[in-house]
Amino acid sequence: MKQSVYSAIVLLAVAASSCTTDDGLDVLDIEVPEGYSLSAGTSTIFINSSKAFDTEADWLSGTYSQRFIRGDKLYDDMRTSSNNLGGGLGPVYAGYSCGSCHSNAGRTRPALWSDGGSGAYGFSAMLVYITRKNGAFFKDYGRVLHDQSIYGVEAEGKLKVDWHYQSYSFPDGEPYELAYPTYTITDWYADEIDPDDFFCTVRIPLRHVGMGQIMSLDPTEIEALAAKSNYPEYGISGKCNYITERGVKSLGVSGNKAQHADLTVELGFSSDMGVTNSRYPEEICRGQIQVNQGSMMGLLYDQLDISTEDMECVDLYMQSLGVPARRNVNDPQVQHGEQMFYKAKCHLCHVTTLHTRPRGSTLLNGTQLPWLGNQTIHPYSDFLLHDMGSEIMGVGLNDNYVSGLAMGNEWRTTPLWGIGLQEKVNGHTYFLHDGRARNFTEAIMWHGGEGEASKNLFKNMSKSDRDALIAFLWSL
Repeated sequence: MKQSVYSAIVLLAVAASSCTTDDGLDVLDIEVPEGYSLSAGTSTIFINSSKAFDTEADWLSGTYSQRFIRGDKLYDDMRTSSNNLGGGLGPVYAGYSCGSCHSNAGRTRPALWSDGGSGAYGFSAMLVYITRKNGAFFKDYGRVLHDQSIYGVEAEGKLKVDWHYQSYSFPDGEPYELAYPTYTITDWYADEIDPDDFFCTVRIPLRHVGMGQIMSLDPTEIEALAAKSNYPEYGISGKCNYITERGVKSLGVSGNKAQHADLTVELGFSSDMGVTNSRYPEEICRGQIQVNQGSMMGLLYDQLDISTEDMECVDLYMQSLGVPARRNVNDPQVQHGEQMFYKAKCHLCHVTTLHTRPRGSTLLNGTQLPWLGNQTIHPYSDFLLHDMGSEIMGVGLNDNYVSGLAMGNEWRTTPLWGIGLQEKVNGHTYFLHDGRARNFTEAIMWHGGEGEASKNLFKNMSKSDRDALIAFLWSL
Protein backbone atom coordinates (compact mmCIF):
# COMPACT_ATOMS: atom_id res chain seq x y z
CA MET A 1 0.00 0.00 0.00
CA LYS A 2 1.18 3.49 -0.75
CA GLN A 3 2.85 5.25 2.21
CA SER A 4 1.14 8.31 3.59
CA VAL A 5 2.32 11.86 2.98
CA TYR A 6 3.01 12.03 6.71
CA SER A 7 5.42 9.11 6.57
CA ALA A 8 7.15 10.63 3.56
CA ILE A 9 7.73 13.86 5.49
CA VAL A 10 9.24 11.81 8.31
CA LEU A 11 11.61 10.02 5.94
CA LEU A 12 12.83 13.37 4.64
CA ALA A 13 13.38 14.57 8.20
CA VAL A 14 15.36 11.49 9.11
CA ALA A 15 17.48 11.72 5.96
CA ALA A 16 18.88 15.05 7.16
CA SER A 17 22.14 14.94 9.11
CA SER A 18 22.90 17.20 12.03
CA CYS A 19 21.80 20.82 12.24
CA THR A 20 21.84 23.67 14.71
CA THR A 21 19.33 26.07 16.18
CA ASP A 22 19.48 29.83 15.59
CA ASP A 23 21.57 30.01 18.78
CA GLY A 24 24.21 27.65 17.39
CA LEU A 25 23.12 24.76 19.65
CA ASP A 26 23.53 21.24 18.34
CA VAL A 27 20.41 19.30 17.42
CA LEU A 28 20.55 15.54 17.67
CA ASP A 29 20.29 13.21 14.71
CA ILE A 30 17.33 10.86 15.01
CA GLU A 31 17.24 7.30 13.74
CA VAL A 32 13.65 6.17 13.36
CA PRO A 33 13.12 2.44 13.94
CA GLU A 34 11.08 0.46 11.44
CA GLY A 35 7.35 0.98 11.95
CA TYR A 36 7.68 4.31 13.79
CA SER A 37 7.25 7.95 12.75
CA LEU A 38 8.42 11.19 14.34
CA SER A 39 5.83 13.11 16.35
CA ALA A 40 7.81 16.08 17.65
CA GLY A 41 11.09 16.46 15.81
CA THR A 42 14.12 16.13 18.10
CA SER A 43 11.86 15.62 21.12
CA THR A 44 10.48 12.36 19.70
CA ILE A 45 11.15 9.28 21.84
CA PHE A 46 10.61 5.62 20.98
CA ILE A 47 9.13 4.21 24.18
CA ASN A 48 5.92 2.18 24.40
CA SER A 49 5.90 1.48 28.14
CA SER A 50 4.06 3.12 31.02
CA LYS A 51 6.82 5.77 30.97
CA ALA A 52 6.01 6.85 27.41
CA PHE A 53 4.78 10.27 28.62
CA ASP A 54 7.29 10.56 31.47
CA THR A 55 10.70 10.32 29.79
CA GLU A 56 12.99 13.25 29.02
CA ALA A 57 13.81 14.26 25.45
CA ASP A 58 17.29 13.32 24.23
CA TRP A 59 18.42 16.93 23.79
CA LEU A 60 18.35 17.51 27.55
CA SER A 61 21.80 17.67 29.16
CA GLY A 62 23.98 19.37 31.77
CA THR A 63 22.35 21.64 34.31
CA TYR A 64 19.06 21.30 32.43
CA SER A 65 19.10 17.57 33.22
CA GLN A 66 19.71 18.33 36.90
CA ARG A 67 16.84 20.79 36.97
CA PHE A 68 14.65 18.29 35.08
CA ILE A 69 15.28 15.71 37.81
CA ARG A 70 14.34 18.21 40.53
CA GLY A 71 11.26 19.28 38.60
CA ASP A 72 10.25 15.63 38.17
CA LYS A 73 10.53 15.08 41.93
CA LEU A 74 8.56 18.23 42.72
CA TYR A 75 5.90 17.16 40.21
CA ASP A 76 5.48 13.71 41.78
CA ASP A 77 6.23 14.37 45.43
CA MET A 78 3.34 14.35 47.89
CA ARG A 79 3.08 17.83 49.37
CA THR A 80 2.71 16.22 52.81
CA SER A 81 6.29 14.94 52.84
CA SER A 82 9.20 16.39 54.78
CA ASN A 83 12.09 15.72 52.37
CA ASN A 84 12.62 19.38 51.42
CA LEU A 85 10.46 18.87 48.31
CA GLY A 86 6.92 18.57 49.60
CA GLY A 87 4.97 20.46 52.23
CA GLY A 88 2.48 23.27 52.08
CA LEU A 89 -0.52 21.18 51.05
CA GLY A 90 -3.98 22.63 51.58
CA PRO A 91 -5.69 23.51 53.82
CA VAL A 92 -8.16 22.47 51.09
CA TYR A 93 -7.11 20.97 47.79
CA ALA A 94 -8.04 18.74 44.85
CA GLY A 95 -4.84 16.68 44.56
CA TYR A 96 -1.82 16.15 46.82
CA SER A 97 0.73 16.44 43.99
CA CYS A 98 0.84 17.11 40.26
CA GLY A 99 1.45 13.41 39.73
CA SER A 100 -1.57 12.38 41.79
CA CYS A 101 -3.79 13.63 38.96
CA HIS A 102 -1.23 13.25 36.15
CA SER A 103 0.18 9.82 36.94
CA ASN A 104 3.22 9.20 34.72
CA ALA A 105 2.48 12.64 33.21
CA GLY A 106 -0.79 11.26 31.87
CA ARG A 107 -4.40 11.08 33.06
CA THR A 108 -4.91 9.32 36.39
CA ARG A 109 -8.00 7.09 36.34
CA PRO A 110 -10.82 9.51 37.28
CA ALA A 111 -12.72 8.92 40.51
CA LEU A 112 -15.88 9.81 38.56
CA TRP A 113 -15.95 6.20 37.42
CA SER A 114 -14.03 4.36 40.13
CA ASP A 115 -15.58 6.09 43.17
CA GLY A 116 -18.79 7.59 41.81
CA GLY A 117 -17.59 11.12 42.54
CA SER A 118 -15.07 12.49 45.02
CA GLY A 119 -12.35 9.96 45.65
CA ALA A 120 -10.75 8.63 48.79
CA TYR A 121 -7.06 8.73 49.77
CA GLY A 122 -6.77 12.48 49.37
CA PHE A 123 -7.45 12.99 45.66
CA SER A 124 -10.11 12.58 43.01
CA ALA A 125 -8.13 13.03 39.76
CA MET A 126 -10.47 15.77 38.60
CA LEU A 127 -11.31 19.45 39.00
CA VAL A 128 -14.85 20.55 39.83
CA TYR A 129 -15.70 24.01 38.48
CA ILE A 130 -18.74 25.77 39.93
CA THR A 131 -20.41 29.06 39.04
CA ARG A 132 -23.66 30.89 39.39
CA LYS A 133 -25.85 30.72 36.32
CA ASN A 134 -24.82 34.28 35.47
CA GLY A 135 -21.16 33.17 35.41
CA ALA A 136 -20.19 34.75 38.73
CA PHE A 137 -18.26 32.83 41.37
CA PHE A 138 -19.57 31.97 44.82
CA LYS A 139 -17.93 34.07 47.54
CA ASP A 140 -17.11 31.17 49.85
CA TYR A 141 -15.86 28.82 47.15
CA GLY A 142 -14.30 30.55 44.14
CA ARG A 143 -14.05 28.81 40.76
CA VAL A 144 -13.01 25.34 41.98
CA LEU A 145 -14.71 23.16 44.57
CA HIS A 146 -11.90 21.68 46.69
CA ASP A 147 -13.21 18.28 47.71
CA GLN A 148 -10.21 17.27 49.84
CA SER A 149 -8.65 18.79 52.96
CA ILE A 150 -5.89 18.33 55.49
CA TYR A 151 -6.61 17.12 59.02
CA GLY A 152 -8.72 19.53 61.04
CA VAL A 153 -10.17 21.37 58.03
CA GLU A 154 -13.40 20.64 56.18
CA ALA A 155 -13.39 20.00 52.47
CA GLU A 156 -15.54 22.55 50.65
CA GLY A 157 -17.91 19.84 49.46
CA LYS A 158 -18.11 16.41 47.90
CA LEU A 159 -19.10 15.50 44.36
CA LYS A 160 -21.53 12.71 43.57
CA VAL A 161 -22.01 11.58 39.96
CA ASP A 162 -24.90 9.61 38.49
CA TRP A 163 -24.33 7.99 35.10
CA HIS A 164 -27.07 7.70 32.48
CA TYR A 165 -26.90 5.39 29.49
CA GLN A 166 -28.45 5.27 26.05
CA SER A 167 -28.06 2.46 23.51
CA TYR A 168 -27.64 3.10 19.79
CA SER A 169 -26.74 1.18 16.64
CA PHE A 170 -24.68 2.01 13.59
CA PRO A 171 -26.52 1.68 10.24
CA ASP A 172 -24.94 -1.78 9.76
CA GLY A 173 -26.43 -2.95 13.06
CA GLU A 174 -23.35 -2.83 15.33
CA PRO A 175 -24.45 -1.55 18.77
CA TYR A 176 -22.77 1.13 20.85
CA GLU A 177 -23.66 3.01 24.01
CA LEU A 178 -23.17 6.55 25.29
CA ALA A 179 -23.01 7.56 28.94
CA TYR A 180 -23.39 11.03 30.40
CA PRO A 181 -23.09 12.32 33.98
CA THR A 182 -25.25 14.43 36.24
CA TYR A 183 -23.63 15.95 39.29
CA THR A 184 -24.72 16.62 42.86
CA ILE A 185 -22.67 18.44 45.49
CA THR A 186 -23.06 17.25 49.06
CA ASP A 187 -21.46 18.26 52.37
CA TRP A 188 -21.09 21.96 51.57
CA TYR A 189 -18.84 23.41 54.27
CA ALA A 190 -20.68 26.77 54.15
CA ASP A 191 -24.28 27.58 53.24
CA GLU A 192 -25.74 25.13 50.76
CA ILE A 193 -25.95 26.58 47.25
CA ASP A 194 -29.32 26.83 45.58
CA PRO A 195 -29.36 24.26 42.73
CA ASP A 196 -31.48 26.68 40.67
CA ASP A 197 -28.54 29.14 40.63
CA PHE A 198 -25.78 26.64 40.02
CA PHE A 199 -23.68 25.25 37.18
CA CYS A 200 -21.14 22.51 37.68
CA THR A 201 -18.63 21.12 35.19
CA VAL A 202 -15.95 18.54 35.83
CA ARG A 203 -12.59 18.16 34.09
CA ILE A 204 -10.39 15.08 34.33
CA PRO A 205 -6.65 15.71 33.87
CA LEU A 206 -5.12 16.26 30.45
CA ARG A 207 -2.17 14.22 29.18
CA HIS A 208 1.06 16.17 29.60
CA VAL A 209 2.31 15.19 26.14
CA GLY A 210 4.11 17.77 24.01
CA MET A 211 3.82 20.61 26.51
CA GLY A 212 7.08 22.23 25.38
CA GLN A 213 6.01 22.07 21.76
CA ILE A 214 2.64 23.62 22.62
CA MET A 215 4.41 26.45 24.44
CA SER A 216 6.62 26.91 21.36
CA LEU A 217 3.83 27.02 18.79
CA ASP A 218 4.07 29.80 16.23
CA PRO A 219 1.00 31.94 17.07
CA THR A 220 0.87 33.37 13.55
CA GLU A 221 0.36 29.85 12.21
CA ILE A 222 -2.52 29.21 14.62
CA GLU A 223 -4.10 32.56 13.75
CA ALA A 224 -3.70 31.76 10.05
CA LEU A 225 -5.54 28.48 10.64
CA ALA A 226 -8.36 30.38 12.30
CA ALA A 227 -8.53 32.75 9.34
CA LYS A 228 -8.89 29.94 6.83
CA SER A 229 -10.54 27.15 8.88
CA ASN A 230 -13.95 27.90 7.45
CA TYR A 231 -15.44 24.84 5.80
CA PRO A 232 -19.15 25.66 5.41
CA GLU A 233 -19.81 22.39 3.61
CA TYR A 234 -18.95 20.62 6.89
CA GLY A 235 -20.13 23.34 9.28
CA ILE A 236 -16.61 23.96 10.60
CA SER A 237 -15.23 27.35 11.60
CA GLY A 238 -12.54 27.46 14.29
CA LYS A 239 -11.63 30.54 16.30
CA CYS A 240 -8.81 31.65 18.58
CA ASN A 241 -9.12 32.21 22.29
CA TYR A 242 -7.22 35.21 23.65
CA ILE A 243 -6.22 35.50 27.29
CA THR A 244 -4.97 38.48 29.30
CA GLU A 245 -2.58 37.34 32.03
CA ARG A 246 -0.14 39.57 33.92
CA GLY A 247 -1.44 42.44 31.84
CA VAL A 248 -0.44 40.83 28.55
CA LYS A 249 -2.93 39.66 25.95
CA SER A 250 -1.84 36.36 24.39
CA LEU A 251 -3.15 33.54 22.27
CA GLY A 252 -4.57 30.80 24.45
CA VAL A 253 -3.29 27.33 23.55
CA SER A 254 -3.41 25.17 26.70
CA GLY A 255 -6.34 23.82 28.66
CA ASN A 256 -9.61 22.27 27.55
CA LYS A 257 -10.83 25.60 26.18
CA ALA A 258 -7.45 27.09 25.24
CA GLN A 259 -8.00 29.33 28.24
CA HIS A 260 -4.32 29.63 29.16
CA ALA A 261 -1.22 30.94 27.42
CA ASP A 262 1.15 29.01 29.71
CA LEU A 263 1.18 25.64 31.48
CA THR A 264 -0.41 27.11 34.64
CA VAL A 265 2.27 25.70 36.94
CA GLU A 266 1.78 28.50 39.46
CA LEU A 267 -2.01 28.29 39.23
CA GLY A 268 -1.91 24.50 39.58
CA PHE A 269 0.15 24.65 42.76
CA SER A 270 -2.23 27.24 44.20
CA SER A 271 -5.69 26.20 43.05
CA ASP A 272 -5.23 22.44 42.80
CA MET A 273 -3.00 21.83 45.85
CA GLY A 274 -3.33 24.94 48.01
CA VAL A 275 0.41 25.63 47.71
CA THR A 276 1.14 29.34 47.99
CA ASN A 277 3.68 30.94 45.66
CA SER A 278 4.89 34.30 44.42
CA ARG A 279 2.13 34.65 41.84
CA TYR A 280 -0.64 33.36 44.10
CA PRO A 281 0.46 34.12 47.68
CA GLU A 282 -2.97 33.81 49.33
CA GLU A 283 -4.43 30.62 50.75
CA ILE A 284 -7.40 29.26 48.82
CA CYS A 285 -9.56 28.17 51.75
CA ARG A 286 -11.46 31.46 51.64
CA GLY A 287 -13.98 31.55 54.50
CA GLN A 288 -12.11 28.95 56.54
CA ILE A 289 -8.93 31.00 56.81
CA GLN A 290 -10.60 33.25 59.41
CA VAL A 291 -11.44 30.23 61.52
CA ASN A 292 -7.76 29.38 61.89
CA GLN A 293 -6.34 32.84 62.51
CA GLY A 294 -4.00 32.77 65.49
CA SER A 295 -3.64 28.99 65.39
CA MET A 296 -0.49 27.09 64.45
CA MET A 297 -2.02 26.66 61.00
CA GLY A 298 -2.47 30.38 60.75
CA LEU A 299 1.24 30.96 61.43
CA LEU A 300 2.15 28.91 58.38
CA TYR A 301 0.40 31.39 56.12
CA ASP A 302 3.23 33.89 56.58
CA GLN A 303 5.62 32.12 54.19
CA LEU A 304 5.30 30.87 50.64
CA ASP A 305 5.12 27.13 50.17
CA ILE A 306 7.18 26.88 46.98
CA SER A 307 9.76 29.14 45.35
CA THR A 308 9.63 30.56 41.86
CA GLU A 309 12.87 28.72 41.05
CA ASP A 310 11.34 25.40 42.01
CA MET A 311 8.20 26.10 40.00
CA GLU A 312 10.39 26.81 36.99
CA CYS A 313 12.01 23.40 37.48
CA VAL A 314 8.53 21.88 37.22
CA ASP A 315 7.88 23.98 34.11
CA LEU A 316 11.19 22.75 32.67
CA TYR A 317 10.30 19.15 33.46
CA MET A 318 6.96 19.40 31.66
CA GLN A 319 8.38 21.15 28.61
CA SER A 320 11.37 18.82 28.31
CA LEU A 321 9.41 15.58 28.24
CA GLY A 322 9.75 13.54 25.07
CA VAL A 323 6.78 12.92 22.79
CA PRO A 324 6.19 9.26 21.91
CA ALA A 325 6.57 8.40 18.24
CA ARG A 326 3.74 7.02 16.20
CA ARG A 327 3.76 3.24 16.05
CA ASN A 328 2.79 0.56 13.53
CA VAL A 329 2.86 3.05 10.67
CA ASN A 330 3.59 0.27 8.17
CA ASP A 331 0.61 -1.81 9.27
CA PRO A 332 -1.93 -2.03 6.38
CA GLN A 333 -4.95 -1.57 8.68
CA VAL A 334 -3.36 1.51 10.31
CA GLN A 335 -2.55 2.97 6.90
CA HIS A 336 -6.13 2.35 5.75
CA GLY A 337 -7.38 3.92 8.99
CA GLU A 338 -5.34 7.03 8.27
CA GLN A 339 -7.13 7.32 4.94
CA MET A 340 -10.47 6.96 6.76
CA PHE A 341 -9.36 9.71 9.20
CA TYR A 342 -9.03 12.03 6.21
CA LYS A 343 -12.19 10.71 4.58
CA ALA A 344 -14.13 11.57 7.74
CA LYS A 345 -12.58 15.07 7.61
CA CYS A 346 -11.17 14.67 11.10
CA HIS A 347 -8.00 16.42 9.89
CA LEU A 348 -9.84 19.71 9.36
CA CYS A 349 -9.72 20.26 13.14
CA HIS A 350 -7.17 17.65 14.21
CA VAL A 351 -4.55 19.26 11.97
CA THR A 352 -1.70 16.85 11.47
CA THR A 353 1.31 19.16 11.02
CA LEU A 354 2.32 22.41 12.71
CA HIS A 355 5.60 24.23 13.43
CA THR A 356 7.32 25.80 16.41
CA ARG A 357 8.68 29.32 16.37
CA PRO A 358 12.44 29.83 15.82
CA ARG A 359 13.54 30.46 19.40
CA GLY A 360 11.46 27.79 21.12
CA SER A 361 9.80 28.50 24.45
CA THR A 362 10.50 30.58 27.56
CA LEU A 363 9.93 29.15 31.03
CA LEU A 364 8.01 30.99 33.73
CA ASN A 365 11.13 32.56 35.27
CA GLY A 366 12.75 33.58 31.99
CA THR A 367 14.87 30.53 31.04
CA GLN A 368 14.77 29.83 27.32
CA LEU A 369 14.55 26.42 25.64
CA PRO A 370 15.80 27.08 22.09
CA TRP A 371 16.01 23.34 21.39
CA LEU A 372 12.24 23.41 20.94
CA GLY A 373 12.49 25.94 18.09
CA ASN A 374 12.19 25.36 14.35
CA GLN A 375 10.55 21.96 14.77
CA THR A 376 7.97 20.27 12.56
CA ILE A 377 5.48 18.59 14.88
CA HIS A 378 2.40 16.40 14.50
CA PRO A 379 0.03 17.11 17.39
CA TYR A 380 -3.21 16.42 15.47
CA SER A 381 -4.80 19.65 16.66
CA ASP A 382 -5.35 23.18 15.38
CA PHE A 383 -5.54 24.49 18.99
CA LEU A 384 -8.66 26.44 18.00
CA LEU A 385 -12.08 26.59 19.59
CA HIS A 386 -14.92 24.69 17.95
CA ASP A 387 -18.60 24.36 18.78
CA MET A 388 -19.03 20.73 19.86
CA GLY A 389 -22.81 20.86 20.09
CA SER A 390 -25.38 20.54 22.86
CA GLU A 391 -28.14 18.29 21.54
CA ILE A 392 -26.84 14.73 21.95
CA MET A 393 -29.15 13.04 24.48
CA GLY A 394 -30.36 16.55 25.29
CA VAL A 395 -27.08 17.49 26.95
CA GLY A 396 -24.22 17.27 24.45
CA LEU A 397 -20.84 18.72 25.39
CA ASN A 398 -22.09 22.16 26.44
CA ASP A 399 -20.99 22.64 30.05
CA ASN A 400 -22.21 26.26 30.38
CA TYR A 401 -18.75 27.33 31.50
CA VAL A 402 -17.24 30.39 29.83
CA SER A 403 -13.43 30.66 29.60
CA GLY A 404 -12.13 33.79 27.93
CA LEU A 405 -13.78 33.87 24.50
CA ALA A 406 -14.83 30.22 24.76
CA MET A 407 -18.52 29.64 25.35
CA GLY A 408 -19.90 26.58 27.11
CA ASN A 409 -20.27 24.61 23.88
CA GLU A 410 -16.81 25.54 22.55
CA TRP A 411 -13.73 23.42 23.15
CA ARG A 412 -10.13 23.44 22.02
CA THR A 413 -9.36 20.64 19.58
CA THR A 414 -7.71 17.98 21.70
CA PRO A 415 -4.17 17.08 20.54
CA LEU A 416 -4.18 13.38 19.71
CA TRP A 417 -0.44 12.63 19.94
CA GLY A 418 0.15 9.93 22.54
CA ILE A 419 -3.54 9.10 22.84
CA GLY A 420 -2.99 5.50 21.72
CA LEU A 421 -0.68 4.93 24.72
CA GLN A 422 -3.03 6.28 27.39
CA GLU A 423 -4.27 2.82 28.38
CA LYS A 424 -0.70 1.55 28.75
CA VAL A 425 0.39 4.61 30.73
CA ASN A 426 -2.68 5.03 32.94
CA GLY A 427 -4.70 1.84 32.65
CA HIS A 428 -7.89 3.32 31.24
CA THR A 429 -9.51 4.69 28.09
CA TYR A 430 -11.71 7.45 29.46
CA PHE A 431 -11.72 10.39 27.04
CA LEU A 432 -13.23 13.88 26.58
CA HIS A 433 -13.11 16.62 29.17
CA ASP A 434 -15.06 14.73 31.82
CA GLY A 435 -14.15 11.16 30.94
CA ARG A 436 -17.65 10.26 29.77
CA ALA A 437 -16.34 8.49 26.66
CA ARG A 438 -15.07 5.03 27.62
CA ASN A 439 -13.38 4.28 24.31
CA PHE A 440 -12.50 5.88 20.97
CA THR A 441 -15.85 5.02 19.38
CA GLU A 442 -17.82 6.78 22.10
CA ALA A 443 -15.50 9.80 21.91
CA ILE A 444 -16.22 10.12 18.19
CA MET A 445 -19.95 9.63 18.62
CA TRP A 446 -20.10 12.43 21.20
CA HIS A 447 -19.01 14.90 18.49
CA GLY A 448 -21.77 17.38 17.69
CA GLY A 449 -21.91 20.90 16.33
CA GLU A 450 -18.87 21.41 14.12
CA GLY A 451 -17.97 17.74 14.64
CA GLU A 452 -21.35 16.48 13.45
CA ALA A 453 -20.29 15.94 9.82
CA SER A 454 -17.23 13.89 10.78
CA LYS A 455 -19.27 11.85 13.22
CA ASN A 456 -21.84 11.06 10.54
CA LEU A 457 -19.15 10.16 8.01
CA PHE A 458 -17.66 7.77 10.56
CA LYS A 459 -21.06 6.39 11.50
CA ASN A 460 -21.91 5.53 7.90
CA MET A 461 -18.63 3.75 7.18
CA SER A 462 -18.48 -0.02 7.01
CA LYS A 463 -17.42 -1.79 10.20
CA SER A 464 -14.02 -2.62 8.69
CA ASP A 465 -13.45 1.05 7.84
CA ARG A 466 -14.51 2.15 11.34
CA ASP A 467 -12.23 -0.45 12.89
CA ALA A 468 -9.36 0.76 10.72
CA LEU A 469 -9.86 4.37 11.81
CA ILE A 470 -9.81 3.23 15.45
CA ALA A 471 -6.62 1.26 14.76
CA PHE A 472 -5.09 4.45 13.37
CA LEU A 473 -5.96 6.29 16.60
CA TRP A 474 -4.25 3.54 18.59
CA SER A 475 -1.10 4.23 16.53
CA LEU A 476 -0.89 7.89 17.56
